[in-house]
Amino acid sequence: MSTPLIIGCIWVFAAAATAMLPMKRQMVPGVILLIIAPVLIGWIGWVHGWIWAAVGLFAFVSMFRNPLIYFAKRAMGKPVELPPELR
Repeated sequence: MSTPLIIGCIWVFAAAATAMLPMKRQMVPGVILLIIAPVLIGWIGWVHGWIWAAVGLFAFVSMFRNPLIYFAKRAMGKPVELPPELR
């Protein structure tokens, strides 16, 4: 197994552990994982090909769909509503 895949597996475990935290404690590790993901997906794509990068991108978007929707709405200037746990 190559280094980018091993780090990708660690990233998945870190994301699963972050998802088990209370909502208010998910913010910092979640943003860190969100920033690291494109670099890791690009690295996997560079080493193993675009198909595996596409698989990683699909998994990433599936796991982070709500934060990505939130940031997209904020970028477009649309009103966003936070969950009650974060207010």
